Amino acid sequence: MDGDGQGHSRSIGVCSWSLRPESPADLVSKVRETGCDAVQLALDPIRVGAWDERETFRGLADAGIRVVSGMMEMAGEDYSTIDSISRTGGFRPDATWNENLAAARSIAEIAGRCGITLATLHAGFLPHSEADPERLRMLDRLRAIAAVFEESGVRVGLETGQEDAETLLSVLGEFSDHRVGVNFDPANMLLYGSGDPVGALRTLAPHVVQIHVKDATPSGSPGSWGNEVIVGTGDVDWKAFFSTVGALLPGADLMIEREAGESRVDDIVAARVLVESMLEGGRP
Repeated sequence: MDGDGQGHSRSIGVCSWSLRPESPADLVSKVRETGCDAVQLALDPIRVGAWDERETFRGLADAGIRVVSGMMEMAGEDYSTIDSISRTGGFRPDATWNENLAAARSIAEIAGRCGITLATLHAGFLPHSEADPERLRMLDRLRAIAAVFEESGVRVGLETGQEDAETLLSVLGEFSDHRVGVNFDPANMLLYGSGDPVGALRTLAPHVVQIHVKDATPSGSPGSWGNEVIVGTGDVDWKAFFSTVGALLPGADLMIEREAGESRVDDIVAARVLVESMLEGGRP
């Protein structure tokens, strides 16, 4: 298997940005409230100087919270509609490419200094046709970003959802050196209308390096957003999903993500309880 999802004890954690923390200390407090002891850390607050690097990592370590991976945001993204994010998302737009490459270099250096070996990001919509000039440009940019992270000993995990699993699989086939993997998000498949989450997980499993635990209901209107909901209340078939995780990705870390609602801690606790019940029930 290509992924990093084997060979270590699985972590159940939370995405730091889901908690909307105002400071490193606030993040520690909120992670503790969720009952998790692991986190995927948004690194851009450190990159731009809003958070002190040493204070952030020392505070998490002192609290016994393990940083499993990092996350990089892309400049200029507009998520108001699927059409707007298709135009502005990831490193696809020319207008923000140089800014995003420079940011990737800084993020990679932070991750490398702090012992983070995986950073996830959105590439943007990847064209399906191998002859599409836009796809060729995006592959060149992905190679450049992957090389920047590799210099710091960090692997890149691409978020799922903006294209179907087969398209992403064909892109990953261009990276036989395994520098680029998949951060699998089942809800994104529904939010973008990109296919069945369980089927997509089976397709991409050899490349999955981390999993986001998030739920959603699909839109009834093609080209419109679905709705993110509390884990267990949407259309992800969690029984089938965890059965697949257990069979194909027995060591993959599970990072709970919540990007809607005003009761983030409570919603994340509900997700953690569901995940733990699946694990204790003899599934993965």
